[in-house]
Amino acid sequence: MSCQYYSLLFLFLCGFAALSVSKICGREILEGTSCTIKLKTKNSDRPNEIKWIHFTSGDVIHWKNGKIKMNTLGVKMEEDGSLTFESVSLKNTGKYKYSLYAGDGTETSGEEEIKIYSKAPKPTVMINCKDGNAVLTCNTGDRTDLTVSWYKEGKIIENEKNPQLLLTSAHIQENKPYSCSVSNPVSNEQSDSVTVSCPTGEGVPGPRKFFGFDFWIMVSILAGSGALLLLLICVLIICTCQSCSQRKKHKKDEEELRLRIIPVPDPNSEHSS
Repeated sequence: MSCQYYSLLFLFLCGFAALSVSKICGREILEGTSCTIKLKTKNSDRPNEIKWIHFTSGDVIHWKNGKIKMNTLGVKMEEDGSLTFESVSLKNTGKYKYSLYAGDGTETSGEEEIKIYSKAPKPTVMINCKDGNAVLTCNTGDRTDLTVSWYKEGKIIENEKNPQLLLTSAHIQENKPYSCSVSNPVSNEQSDSVTVSCPTGEGVPGPRKFFGFDFWIMVSILAGSGALLLLLICVLIICTCQSCSQRKKHKKDEEELRLRIIPVPDPNSEHSS
């Protein structure tokens, strides 16, 4: 009974081990994944020499006559010549060229390519209110390799892929929840929903008011009124000055006319009488 138990346990562990190493690297891989790049060869006989080269870094793993001659890739070469990564990192992205050399010197070569992606972080929606409108920003820190999508009431907003979303005052008054999601080929995350509110009360930025009207409109009106009043005062002063001048001239003309009309008495005539 004990032998059967250990036999079953051994078979289970062997099967689990086989499953753990059987994952094949896809073309797009999540960072930290363990996987194997299979060596594709039609010949069932093991070659005398196998070499893998990573084009991006120039690192090499070289096996010849049953021994590893060089390994700057930092990976494991399996019995069939495949490459196993215990935990892929971003630096492992790129093309890998393999070369097989048979006993007679015949060379077989090919290429495999993988691309590693970091897990998408959970974004946060930031709100910036200005002039009654709002700009929502899907914040993911310094990540620029992600695709952004926007949602309203849990439904995707078509054709909105920009990290920023503009909401007009009409949209804000609807009082609907908004959220965003970020994704890459191997992962995606969605933010918490937010309901946008842009009040203009005390302590909250909003359009400045003066007597219930926009501040700058009132400034323009008052400035125009002041200029008009100044112009009227200038016209009034000019008219007053002209009127005074005309009165003085008229008075002078009257005096001259009176002097001409009234005769001056002759002193000789008075003496003879």
